[in-house]
Amino acid sequence: MTVATNLPRVIPVRDSKRTDDLTLTASPAAWSAFLATVKA
Repeated sequence: MTVATNLPRVIPVRDSKRTDDLTLTASPAAWSAFLATVKA
């Protein structure tokens, strides 16, 4: 998984092995909530 953190209003996420596939995007708040859930 590749996550770009250099964009101020969106967090794009993609499969690093399938770079031609779709990119998922999340707001910074949604990404933070996701990470908090995964780390719990």
